[in-house]
Amino acid sequence: MKCSVFAPSHITGFFEIIDHPDHLKRGSCGAGVAMDKGVVTNLQIVDNDPYDSLNAIVRINGEEDPKNASITFKTLELMESKFKINNLLENRVLKINHEMEVPIGAGFGTSAASALGTAMAVAKILELDITFNKAASMAHLAEIEMKSGLGDVVAEMNGGITLRLKEGAPGFAVTDKLILKDDLYVISKSLGGIETSAIIGDSIHKKRINNTGRDMLNHLLKSPEPETFLKLSKKFAMETGLLSKEVSEIIDILEDETIGASMAMLGNTAFALSKTPDTTLEDVIIAKIDSYGCRFL
Repeated sequence: MKCSVFAPSHITGFFEIIDHPDHLKRGSCGAGVAMDKGVVTNLQIVDNDPYDSLNAIVRINGEEDPKNASITFKTLELMESKFKINNLLENRVLKINHEMEVPIGAGFGTSAASALGTAMAVAKILELDITFNKAASMAHLAEIEMKSGLGDVVAEMNGGITLRLKEGAPGFAVTDKLILKDDLYVISKSLGGIETSAIIGDSIHKKRINNTGRDMLNHLLKSPEPETFLKLSKKFAMETGLLSKEVSEIIDILEDETIGASMAMLGNTAFALSKTPDTTLEDVIIAKIDSYGCRFL
């Protein structure tokens, strides 16, 4: 028994953190772009003795994923609590391998994509009595509990340049997306990661983020163009103080070559939207915008 799921990576341009005691209703509003390079999750059920209490072996690009810091194990833990998946597995084992097409922890939403792929694949292969949104909500809960993200799950479900108008998990969040007149490329260059939990869990950063991002969606709704999204994203990066000098220098180069550029939230990564895949920069990731969202392969 096998199942494969593709979840696009997602770069947030700007956002506002919205708290709620119910984690299904906690998240962020904002805007970002989904890429056709992301995470492919391959799941297989094999007959074996239980590997551990979750009956699972998890690998990332073939390397074992440590359980104590794993968004995948957190997703499985939540699904066990809700749907008793171990009873369905009996003595069988879930073998999960995530194939990463973008860097981890660098603002591409790989934790959300891994959680989504896990939740969707488990729901399908174990024939759980749940809908697409219900399965995806498990990924959102895992993101909230791991403090690894706030709004990537709904954006990766939606695809395109997504506007997160109301926060929360799929089924609670409200989204929209831009209508694109041209096929656009996403050009990105990463210098490494930023610890997401250190930013979204810090009161000073949170206040600055919310004060800066609060009205940006209204501006984008009044002028729903990729250029507006990019201008607002750059303003957000600068005014929140999250933009490093090194990433700023890359953004300056990309702005001369594309329709606009900014910083990926939250990663030490510059990104741009362009009508062509051409750039003078080296060691870049070039992808197209993914308009379809998370899907079974």
